[in-house]
Amino acid sequence: MSEISIDGHRIGVLFSEADIAARMQAIAREIAATQPHRLLVVPVLKGSFIFAADLIRAMHLAGLSPEVDFMMLASYRSATKSSGQVDVLRDIEADVKGRDVLLVDDILESGRTLAFAKDLISARGARKVQTAVLLNKPGHLAANLKADFEGFTCPDKFVVGYGMDMAHQFRELPFVGHVLNAGK
Repeated sequence: MSEISIDGHRIGVLFSEADIAARMQAIAREIAATQPHRLLVVPVLKGSFIFAADLIRAMHLAGLSPEVDFMMLASYRSATKSSGQVDVLRDIEADVKGRDVLLVDDILESGRTLAFAKDLISARGARKVQTAVLLNKPGHLAANLKADFEGFTCPDKFVVGYGMDMAHQFRELPFVGHVLNAGK
């Protein structure tokens, strides 16, 4: 495993930029194979924004033309563990009735946030609601949920990069890594 140093933090690389790019293309092909009806892609912000952007571009290359709307939910705030309470900070504006919706999130850990979003969108009359996650972190699942499309199985580490942060740091990294030390 390679590592880099940023502002006194050593960060180990778990999934490289090249590995992520290859998975984006594969996931997009898997989604296209389901032949979605009037597809609406809903990234769950903030952590999924880079994954969602790359996935949507890969979906274009796979022959899809999804509409996009955004939802911001919070269960972590500034903590490193989910609070268990999900708050809607920004809701979608699009009408989902009769449409296929793909919820895009950075990580499936407890599953509470994604399960909440899936139930909410389903209750609004979506034809089908599927989920795509960059990372699946098994072992912490508290909700009855399995991602329909998954990038990688993630070790039980607090991850950063590729849109995911530690107290608003490291979102810009082009790979997924974990902090090896907290020293400055």
